[in-house]
Amino acid sequence: MSQQDALEQIRRGAEEILVESELVERLKTGKPMRVKAGFDPTAPDLHLGHTVLLNKLRQFQELGHEAIFLIGDFTGMIGDPTGKNVTRKPLTRDEVIENAKTYEAQIFKILDPEKTLVMFNSSWMNEMAAADLIQLAARHTVARMLERDDFNKRYNAGQPIAIHEFIYPLVQGYDSVALKADVELGGTDQKFNLLVGRQLQESYGQKPQVVLTMPILEGLDGVQKMSKSLGNYIGIADAPDEMFGKLMSISDTLMWRYFELLSFRPLSDIRALRQQMEEGRNPRDIKFELGVEIVTRFHSSQAAQQAQQNFIARFQKGAMPDEIPEVELVADEQGMPIANVLKDAGLTSSTSESLRMVRQGAVRLDGEKIADTKLRLVPGSASICQVGKRRFARVSIVRA
Repeated sequence: MSQQDALEQIRRGAEEILVESELVERLKTGKPMRVKAGFDPTAPDLHLGHTVLLNKLRQFQELGHEAIFLIGDFTGMIGDPTGKNVTRKPLTRDEVIENAKTYEAQIFKILDPEKTLVMFNSSWMNEMAAADLIQLAARHTVARMLERDDFNKRYNAGQPIAIHEFIYPLVQGYDSVALKADVELGGTDQKFNLLVGRQLQESYGQKPQVVLTMPILEGLDGVQKMSKSLGNYIGIADAPDEMFGKLMSISDTLMWRYFELLSFRPLSDIRALRQQMEEGRNPRDIKFELGVEIVTRFHSSQAAQQAQQNFIARFQKGAMPDEIPEVELVADEQGMPIANVLKDAGLTSSTSESLRMVRQGAVRLDGEKIADTKLRLVPGSASICQVGKRRFARVSIVRA
């Protein structure tokens, strides 16, 4: 792969690369880079939101670089204050160890175990004396800490900030010093912590790491970030049927976000799928491809195919009437808004009722709930539209 192709692969899905020119310089040398991604074991199970970073780490592996999966067993006991408006309750040592036990088995469903270095940051932090920690703290200022958005908001609101919360970004930054990292990956919410790593490396006489941030993956609701506590997650350890069903429940719009951040398909393939949908292919069938790919990754091809068959069987055995009215609607190449489709198909009395039913989650296309009020059905598409439990129509859109 050429240097330009490698850079394009690294850029895929990335939110920001700081500083890209430094990354290019490192790529030009042809030397393998040490690429670090850290995870605090705050819960025993990883979900697809976590795999956004793991997928990027895998890409670096495939490009010939050294992947370091860092388990933050020391930082996990501090508690990451990122995005928190109150002091986070630290985990006990036993809780951290118990959670970390499951990580290796899960990450190797994505990463190549032969090319992955698994590290624990307690390896160097437990060796650090109190005097060493004070010297580390002396390399950063309170003013710089308060530049961080969540700290700044809490300070201005008069909410307490415990001293140990300032220690967290310092320890995460020092991890990069200890590992001599060339690149560190993290979510967009970790940008401050990642930049502390750059600053500390310079302070210790090292070449500062390149920071690559990845977007935070939205959960099944398409609004809030994927989180087990919010219940909008797809777990790596979910059973095949559950995983496949959850993927089929995402909106057609969110599907493309998942393709970009979770799929291993070339971008050219994803662009081709988009084109197919625009030309009338049922989005459900494209979503099937996403579901099969993801379930195969974490289970097997056979399990994925069976999950798809089970999903179809459940849909066919649903509460659909034996006879469904067939409706043909005419639209230009831009398609017809879903609100008009439902009204003109006789499923609602007005477009305002259509929009209300969509917002309430009472509208399904081919058995899948939709939430996008701006959805348009394009010419060539055919879908079973359902409003509530009893109103059905098989709607075909033809070109004007």
